[in-house]
Amino acid sequence: MAASELYTKYARVWIPDPEEVWKSAELLKDYKPGDKVLQLRLEEGKDLEYSLDPKTKELPPLRNPDILVGENDLTALSYLHEPAVLHNLKVRFIDSKLIYTYCGIVLVAINPYEQLPIYGEDIINAYSGQNMGDMDPHIFAVAEEAYKQMARDERNQSIIVSGESGAGKTVSAKYAMRYFATVSGSASEANVEEKVLASNPIMESIGNAKTTRNDNSSRFGKYIEIGFDKRYRIIGANMRTYLLEKSRVVFQAEEERNYHIFYQLCASAALPEFKTLRLGNANYFHYTKQGGSPVIDGVDDAKEMVNTRQACTLLGISDSYQMGIFRILAGILHLGNVEFASRDSDSCTVPPKHEPLTIFCDLMGVEYEEMAHWLCHRKLATATETYIKPISKLHAINARDALAKHIYANLFNWIVDHVNKALHAAVKQHSFIGVLDIYGFETFEINSFEQFCINYANEKLQQQFNMHVFKLEQEEYMKEQIPWTLIDFYDNQPCINLIEAKMGVLDLLDEECKMPKGSDDSWAQKLYNTHLNKCALFEKPRMSNKAFIIKHFADKVEYQCEGFLEKNKDTVYEEQIRVLKSSKFKLLPELFQDEEKVLSPTSAAPSGRVPLTRMPVKPAKARPGQASKEHKKTVGHQFRNSLHLLMETLNATTPHYVRCIKPNDFKFPFTFDEKRAVQQLRACGVLETIRISAAGFPSRWTYQEFFSRYRVLMKQRDVLGDRKQTCKNVLEKLIQDKDKYQFGKTKIFFRAGQVAYLEKIRADKLRAACIRIQKTIRGWLMRKKYLRMRKAAITIQRHVRGYQARCYAKFLRRTRAAITIQKFQRMYVVRKRYRCMRDATIALQALLRGYMVRNKYQMMLREHKSVVIQKHVRGWLARRRYGRTLRAIVYLQCCYRRMMAKRELKKLKIEARSVERYKKLHIGLENKIMQLQRKIDEQNKEYKSLLEKMTALEVTYTTETEKLRGDVERLRLSEEEARSATSRVLSLQEEIAKLRTELHHTQAEKKSIEERADKYKHETEQLVSELKEQNSLLKTEKEELNRRIHDQAKEITESMEKKLVEETKQLELDLNDERLRYQNLLNEFSRLEERYDDLKDEMNLMVSIPKPGHKRTDSTHSSNESEYTFSSEITEAEDLPLRMEEPSEKKAALDMSLFLKLQKRVSELEQEKQSLQDELDRKEEQALRAKAKEEERPPIRGAELEYESLKRQELESENKKLKNELNELQKALTETRAPEVTAPGAPAYRVLLDQLTSVSEELEVRKEEVLILRSQLVSQKEAIQPKHTMTDATILLEDVQKMKDKGEIAQAYIGLKETNRLLESQLQSQRKSHENELESLRGEIQSLKEENNRQQQLLAQNLQLPPEARIEASLQHEITRLTNENLDLMEQLEKQDKTVRKLKKQLKVFAKKIGELEVGQMENISPGQIIDEPIRPVNIPRKEKDFQGMLEYKKEDEQKLVKNLILELKPRGVAVNLIPGLPAYILFMCVRHADYLNDDQKVRSLLTSTINGIKKVLKKRGDDFETVSFWLSNTCRFLHCLKQYSGEEGFMKHNTPRQNEHCLTNFDLAEYRQVLSDLAIQIYQQLVRVLENILQPMIVSGMLEHETIQGVSGVKPTGLRKRTSSIADEGTYTLDSIIRQLNSFHSVMCQHGMDPELIKQVVKQMFYIIGAVTLNNLLLRKDMCSWSKGMQIRYNVSQLEEWLRDKNLMNSGAKETLEPLIQAAQLLQVKKKTDEDAEAICSMCNALTTAQIVKVLNLYTPVNEFEERVLVSFIRTIQVRLRDRKDSPQLLMDAKHIFPVTFPFNPSSLALETIQIPASLGLGFISRV
Repeated sequence: MAASELYTKYARVWIPDPEEVWKSAELLKDYKPGDKVLQLRLEEGKDLEYSLDPKTKELPPLRNPDILVGENDLTALSYLHEPAVLHNLKVRFIDSKLIYTYCGIVLVAINPYEQLPIYGEDIINAYSGQNMGDMDPHIFAVAEEAYKQMARDERNQSIIVSGESGAGKTVSAKYAMRYFATVSGSASEANVEEKVLASNPIMESIGNAKTTRNDNSSRFGKYIEIGFDKRYRIIGANMRTYLLEKSRVVFQAEEERNYHIFYQLCASAALPEFKTLRLGNANYFHYTKQGGSPVIDGVDDAKEMVNTRQACTLLGISDSYQMGIFRILAGILHLGNVEFASRDSDSCTVPPKHEPLTIFCDLMGVEYEEMAHWLCHRKLATATETYIKPISKLHAINARDALAKHIYANLFNWIVDHVNKALHAAVKQHSFIGVLDIYGFETFEINSFEQFCINYANEKLQQQFNMHVFKLEQEEYMKEQIPWTLIDFYDNQPCINLIEAKMGVLDLLDEECKMPKGSDDSWAQKLYNTHLNKCALFEKPRMSNKAFIIKHFADKVEYQCEGFLEKNKDTVYEEQIRVLKSSKFKLLPELFQDEEKVLSPTSAAPSGRVPLTRMPVKPAKARPGQASKEHKKTVGHQFRNSLHLLMETLNATTPHYVRCIKPNDFKFPFTFDEKRAVQQLRACGVLETIRISAAGFPSRWTYQEFFSRYRVLMKQRDVLGDRKQTCKNVLEKLIQDKDKYQFGKTKIFFRAGQVAYLEKIRADKLRAACIRIQKTIRGWLMRKKYLRMRKAAITIQRHVRGYQARCYAKFLRRTRAAITIQKFQRMYVVRKRYRCMRDATIALQALLRGYMVRNKYQMMLREHKSVVIQKHVRGWLARRRYGRTLRAIVYLQCCYRRMMAKRELKKLKIEARSVERYKKLHIGLENKIMQLQRKIDEQNKEYKSLLEKMTALEVTYTTETEKLRGDVERLRLSEEEARSATSRVLSLQEEIAKLRTELHHTQAEKKSIEERADKYKHETEQLVSELKEQNSLLKTEKEELNRRIHDQAKEITESMEKKLVEETKQLELDLNDERLRYQNLLNEFSRLEERYDDLKDEMNLMVSIPKPGHKRTDSTHSSNESEYTFSSEITEAEDLPLRMEEPSEKKAALDMSLFLKLQKRVSELEQEKQSLQDELDRKEEQALRAKAKEEERPPIRGAELEYESLKRQELESENKKLKNELNELQKALTETRAPEVTAPGAPAYRVLLDQLTSVSEELEVRKEEVLILRSQLVSQKEAIQPKHTMTDATILLEDVQKMKDKGEIAQAYIGLKETNRLLESQLQSQRKSHENELESLRGEIQSLKEENNRQQQLLAQNLQLPPEARIEASLQHEITRLTNENLDLMEQLEKQDKTVRKLKKQLKVFAKKIGELEVGQMENISPGQIIDEPIRPVNIPRKEKDFQGMLEYKKEDEQKLVKNLILELKPRGVAVNLIPGLPAYILFMCVRHADYLNDDQKVRSLLTSTINGIKKVLKKRGDDFETVSFWLSNTCRFLHCLKQYSGEEGFMKHNTPRQNEHCLTNFDLAEYRQVLSDLAIQIYQQLVRVLENILQPMIVSGMLEHETIQGVSGVKPTGLRKRTSSIADEGTYTLDSIIRQLNSFHSVMCQHGMDPELIKQVVKQMFYIIGAVTLNNLLLRKDMCSWSKGMQIRYNVSQLEEWLRDKNLMNSGAKETLEPLIQAAQLLQVKKKTDEDAEAICSMCNALTTAQIVKVLNLYTPVNEFEERVLVSFIRTIQVRLRDRKDSPQLLMDAKHIFPVTFPFNPSSLALETIQIPASLGLGFISRV
């Protein structure tokens, strides 16, 4: 394709820029071959002429279409070059906040310098099991790919993490290890994954430090091998370290720190255990204060110290070893403070008693003098002698620092060794995944030996990386059978040879180190002589003779030769090491004991970086004398060996690459510096990957993807049945140059730029189609607008003409109306004037007459008042005189009586002192009390009679008083009328006189009054007008106030309703949370229970191993039947309660309590056996005595039995009488509901309660007596049977008959007679007590009547209050009283009803048992005696012929029943052929029969076996949906049956009368209902897990990936990752697959008869799983966030809603669970530009969290050029608007969440007696009852 076809007008290109590296520009005219300049326009609008290079004439790189910008994989870009890569990374990082991007096989990670919520466990679960290209780029995706390939290919894996300091290498490696620990788990209980993660804090504390570029910079490289077993679970780990920066121990640059551990020690110096270390502030020590920045913002070193110590403890480093480590570290700090004093230029000394050195020696356990001596001297050895030489102060300081570095390096090695021991696998390692966290390419202003080694390592890694990329490309071409052409790529082998080959840089350096007088200058000259002008990669700087330049793969680096030799030698004085080895501190010699055995001694790296060479390769045995030679190996030689071993390890694994990029040097969050980014991209090999890809066929499409994307470029005739041939035909027409593409087996390969060309053609065609559609639509709209305007004009004309005609008619009507109005107006004016004059005259007359009458009335009133005043004054004086006289008389009486009382008191005191007085007082005291009691009773009776009389009198008095009041009122009215008439006559006479005298005054004042009247009239009219105005204003104000009041009331009502709704929702949420918490605890309990069962099985297997000797059977095997043991209503209180709050402790508690219970039961049985033995001996003696007296005793058997039957009949009649009384009282209670009767303490209630109590007591007594009689009869029968064991049947019968006649029957008769007498006496006492209680109740009725009268009086008093207050008070009082009484009565009524039903049930049971006992006694009588007895009526129970809905089985058949009905039952046959829930019905009918027999052991055993059987079935076939659904349905049905037939009213009201007869009679199984409910919850949770496992693979494919609406979403170009998924497609699932599966689930549940409400909950849970998984994948996949995908999702959701409607499940709440997914789909489709759009989004997406909304907007990607990206400013607007929303910061939904389940009661209408048991179940051993 010619350049002129691409470099056309409006094409966009990239041009170099010194600031932004690359700038975008647009061509203003087409490029033609031969043009020297390009006319460009920059994005800011500036025009520019871009000159082409005259030599190469290379055109600037083209810019990719906007549709490709922001792709997950850089290889998906059509134009692959540096500016495209840089721009794509910047857009993703800045605009979309995405830090991860794929570049072929490399994951590019940009450090955001901010904590992001993308590393939680929910994200790990989302990436687990996913193909690498299916999800957005992430470190977890790389880790999952490595884990998956390890399991699939059986090959070890490596993850290589590289980058600059501060780029995030350590964090990336840490998250990768966290992913492995979370996904795989550990194979043992040792929590190896926790130990692997715990190694990070330790290594960071001793190997990380603050630098100018990074606060937590790793100053060493490490390779961690995480070991896995055959099941791919973590079993251990191993760590290798490289190039520890030892020089940092003794020197730090400005703004940098030493290793973290030193500052952590100083921060914790105040701890008691650190007092002996004598530490202080970090600024006190020379080794920690040089950088001048001892504190890192936001980091608490003391807390970090706690974390470090905890990690050490977790990894098995004991406290003593930890304190030893801290002693050594503290010693290093104190060693740094040791100072030297110069003697002369060649010698120095340590000051005497130097404190830092003293502390160092104390901590290290060495001699002070010896250490002080060897710090200032060294030993020189020659061939003949050895002598000691002093050293200068500078050499002494260097030796001190070298010793400190040496100690720290050895301590570092020791810690790493111990960490590896703690992480060592106890079992054999099957495979491993290695994580390499190593430094990236470094270049500084001054580069020394450290940078040389680092760059050398990166050269080796880059070579391995290039070879791997090249190999993958070659494999791809070979796989697709594309002709393979050699791709030229950069091979850095020459650079590696320059460094490591013979006579290379390292070789020459080692050689120079061996020279006696070798120096850096001489080494530099050797380099120049050897390589200058001979190797193109080696150069010499122009201005320096002590430096050299090497051209690395990333850049040229100039190295300064100064210090190379010293760092390569890394000399430490041997004498100082010997002093340390002789230390009394045992840990210190350990650091140096293996120094000569390893390849790497303590000194291993430049400026102290130590490569530890702990490799899996075993070293050969060292020969004698070899250790000293090995010790002399240089740092460079050791590093080269370590690197070779690392490369061997990496080459033996499948590598995965993570390249970390540092976006800026200032640690600003989400700030992108293009220059620094390009520099790192070049250095880390990403651009080399791009170049290799671009050299071949970088763009690759499957035939189906190409067809779907470019179907618009084809004509109908071009589309063939064969997609491959169709694509070939189309491509041959579109691209003429066949070298630009190749056809593979499954893909089409394109050269760089061809996809952009095809996209341009596609966009042009779509644009032309859009223009054509727009033209047609605009024409149609204009025609439609014209027709609408024409129609509107005609309508306007019609209306205008009509309006004019109406106006003329209106004018005529107004003229006629005006004339009529004038006529009536004139008439009105004249009439008004006349009426005004007439009214004025009448008013004057009225005023005058009124004035005269008022004067006369005032005079009469004054005379009357004066008379009244005189009357009252005279009366007051008389009363005052009388009162004074009365008080004087009373005073005299009081004085006299006081005198007489004093005399009497004196006499009484004298009498009280005598003893006889006391005796007299006590004589007859009891008689007096009785008399007084009698008097009190008489007075009470008199009081009652008087009270009744008083009540009658009050009523009579009230009526009489009312009559008298009426008469008085009438008399008073008549008197007032007479008075008024008299006064009126007098006033009239006076008025006539006055009128005559004042007539002339009236005539004189007439004129003045008329004037005043006119004035008054005028004022009155003004006042009326003003009042009217005020009235109108007041009306408006009133209406406004009313409106406000109404609005406020409405607002208050709405707010209260909202508050009520919110509170209700909150309560529902709290209830659901509590229910969910309980069900989670239940789930955890079931998990622990399964774990316990597994352990128990393992123990049984271990125990069941045959051993020599006696083999005994476990006598306590019955205790293992079940962990559930509950008490029924009549079992003893020692049975165990259900403790669901402590599921983890329940099992052990139950087993122990069961053991104690059995032990107690054994002791009771032994005691009972002993008592029965004693009773047997006693009965034998009685039988012998009875045999001796047999002939003397008369035959009284018949009479006694007759008497006994009569007594029994009397007792039965008494029982019937009591029942009748009970029924009558209950009937009376229900019929009379008056407040007096039903009030608390009412007689009916008390009588009922007392009678019920007495009846229950009587029944208890009779029950005990019956049990006593039964035990006596049984014991006698057992005593007789062993005594007479003869073979002759007749002899045996005679002996038994004799024994019954002589011993047993007589004693039974005596016991029964005494029992009857006792019952008679109790009945008589009960009658007496009933009579007494009736009397007391009658007294209470009387007191209630008195209370009623008192209340009436209170009401009468209230009537004297004002009417409003009276009514309100009385109503309030009555309402309160009646409400409280009604509530109390209802509660008491419910309790009494329950008590009555319960007692009636017990009465029936006990009466039935008594009858059975009597019949059993009669059966024990011999036939001969029955014949001799007289015929009498006997109560024989009638045997029911109808089926009672019970099933009988033998105890030994219980296991067979469980086996056939539960363990071996096939759900499919039962569900299809039989009634739903048949096993539950059968089990309940068996429980009913056990209840009927009153056999609590049988009930408990059956229920326990049933529960255990269901658990076994679910444990065995728990993955089968049909099995789990079947037993969930049957468990619920069994639970409903236990409720329905429990006898509780709440459940019985749904039953038929026949079903109520089938209720349980003896046992209350409420606790077992709780157990079954918990079991149902566990089965439901298991069902949900089965559903989830089945649906999980379908959801993403069916809901997101599959195009239900074909052609809506075009496929975008995909990158390498999408094409090379680690797992091939297992089959494409569609939405139809999901719906078919839902139909399958629903039909199975319906066939099994599952409750409709439970089906709704299951469906709701399924839809939640579908919605959560779909939304989570949508939030993690950028390629799915587009407008067309939103339409697909909404269509899919509508299909699911249609399914809900078809199944009548719309009210199940399932649709609401899809609301977040629906809103996410709407968010993809709505307009996203203006503030109004932002407001609409905020109001619409109320089910999505803020994080989810922002994430979707960030991920939104246009599929076509006509769509627009979401602007960053719009996303900021959304964030501002949602700032106040309080929602979860969680990004993903919890797909594992299970809604709390409830089991609403669902009674069955099926009658138990109609159920037939099919023979196919194999239950022939059970029989119908």
